[in-house]
Amino acid sequence: MTVTPKKIVVTGAAGQIAYSLLWRIANGDVYGKDVPVELNLLEIPAALGATEGVAMELLDSAFPLLKAINISDNPDVAFDGANAAFLVGAKPRGKGEERSDLLAANGRIFGPQGKAINDHAADDVRVLVVGNPANTNALIAMNHAPDVPNERFNAMMRLDHNRSLSQLATKLGKDSDAFEKVVVWGNHSATQFPDITWATVDGEKVSDLVERDWYLNEFIPRVAKRGAEIIEVRGSSSAASAASSAVDHMRDWIQGTEKWVSAAIPSEGAYGIDAGLVAGVPTVSRNGRWEVVEGLELSDFQKERIAANVAELKEERDAVAAAGLI
Repeated sequence: MTVTPKKIVVTGAAGQIAYSLLWRIANGDVYGKDVPVELNLLEIPAALGATEGVAMELLDSAFPLLKAINISDNPDVAFDGANAAFLVGAKPRGKGEERSDLLAANGRIFGPQGKAINDHAADDVRVLVVGNPANTNALIAMNHAPDVPNERFNAMMRLDHNRSLSQLATKLGKDSDAFEKVVVWGNHSATQFPDITWATVDGEKVSDLVERDWYLNEFIPRVAKRGAEIIEVRGSSSAASAASSAVDHMRDWIQGTEKWVSAAIPSEGAYGIDAGLVAGVPTVSRNGRWEVVEGLELSDFQKERIAANVAELKEERDAVAAAGLI
């Protein structure tokens, strides 16, 4: 039986993150090893030549699941029939640039992409925003796609989640996949809240195994500022780890997971997060949909940390609204 390839869009296709991401997708790491894929690569006109080079390398890798590669600088063309989209390309923050300027500049990228998704993508499209500021970029794209269910627009908190697992594994000498019920709340920014309140490893509470001082003064800030730390030592921002985390997010979204993972999804009001904001929460994935882990009792400390994220996300939302971008 012939299986119709899944159309997957990657924006910023000539960039560093895409250079790792595309190989994982072509290898079947998102939809599975028995599902063929077609890649639509979207770039700005100036980067189309480099994108051609990326496509040549993908072809030279001879992936049996990769059935076609299409390159375009037109969102209407790139998102036509898309089943999944990784929105990677974004404008980085310039020297002396205010966050509001960055939000406005990215609004002019993600607004048109949201409209193109609305007008041309497949009915089952799933959109993961990787380009920063990811949460609010997802909000912008979502607001330009009124005919697509809001739940189809996510922002990536999985990198923060994976960083949390890695830090805990290193601290306790455990395998990263041994940890359960770790969550990162809120915004993919320095405000984010990596939370180990319910976390366990090998049946033990993680909070009983680490010092409170280490948790508050080393773990939380290190996870939140890990990207800056990598830039400091590598000279450029996280790329391969971001790509790997994007694959983890989309794979679990499509194929399902009962293990708690952190996903930034449009809020419906749970845990005091304003409806409509795209915020990281504890989730599982069932039947192709994220479900919030509900009924968790929050301490005053947790409420305070989550509230700080909500305040920041509302400020970002208001800034793009004032600029007429949503």
